[in-house]
Amino acid sequence: MADTAQTIPDFNSAERWVIESALKERYGHIVTIELADSELKLDPDAPVLTVCPTVFWSERGCNFLIFKTGEDRYRSQFFYGDEEHFGTGRDEYDELAECVGLLLQLQADHEKQRLGVQTGMTGDQIN
Repeated sequence: MADTAQTIPDFNSAERWVIESALKERYGHIVTIELADSELKLDPDAPVLTVCPTVFWSERGCNFLIFKTGEDRYRSQFFYGDEEHFGTGRDEYDELAECVGLLLQLQADHEKQRLGVQTGMTGDQIN
């Protein structure tokens, strides 16, 4: 049952700019983001789901989500499929730039690990 008493404001233009700028810096091109809503359990001790504004994008075979859980409160995760979901190891952020930056860094590290890339390898060894 979704909680309709708590209304979380949508991502505003400044927040979308933070996300889009980080994505352009990371990937070297404009990445299309999609706005959606997700139902999240914000309080682990309460059975209530809250509708949270969500930003979604997909890049290089990976899907990303950033959830707005309150005013200046964010959560994030990336996933490859139903069986491979990853978070950042932190429940919430109060700085969107930190949330996005860490999400992108952890996914990049995970991508390297999936490809078997290790420090000191040359391009020939990676391919």
